[in-house]
Amino acid sequence: MNGVVKAVHRSALHTMKKYEQPSIQLLAGLGVEGDAHMGVTVKHRSRVAVNPNQPNLRQVHLIHSELHDELCAKGFTVGAGEMGENITTRGIDLLRLPMGTHLYLGAQVVVEITGLRNPCVQLNGIQEGLMAAVLDRDEQGNLIRKAGVMGVVLIGGEVRSHDMIRVELPPEPHQSLDRV
Repeated sequence: MNGVVKAVHRSALHTMKKYEQPSIQLLAGLGVEGDAHMGVTVKHRSRVAVNPNQPNLRQVHLIHSELHDELCAKGFTVGAGEMGENITTRGIDLLRLPMGTHLYLGAQVVVEITGLRNPCVQLNGIQEGLMAAVLDRDEQGNLIRKAGVMGVVLIGGEVRSHDMIRVELPPEPHQSLDRV
């Protein structure tokens, strides 16, 4: 299973939108250089309020561009970086990857998937109804979160638009992703 990086983004401020860059630098154990969520400990404001010393399992946020296609088909106008992602991908079903999957981005970067992004009401600030549009239910009534995945940087380096992504699954048995 392989894919491609469609766009890369960062923002030094805690804003929903992250700004497209020619490239971003990922730092091992920290995240995206110059991004508000970079660090060893959690930077997401609601999680900091609960426990500022918990490890940062949300160093890098990835969203599949196929989600943007799905949202456009439903009448939303949301583009890459507008939902807070650092890396927009194409060709990989990010939501179905198991916990611990390694994504090899470009020439050297390795990101380990830690879990699903839990969408928040701030998405409605982009466009009314967007939060509900990135949530769904399966046949058993279980909540499906579609707003991307989170990861930590194992090996740092530069990531650019059009870089190839190689997926390496962890050993079985696989553990499904949960919110992180």
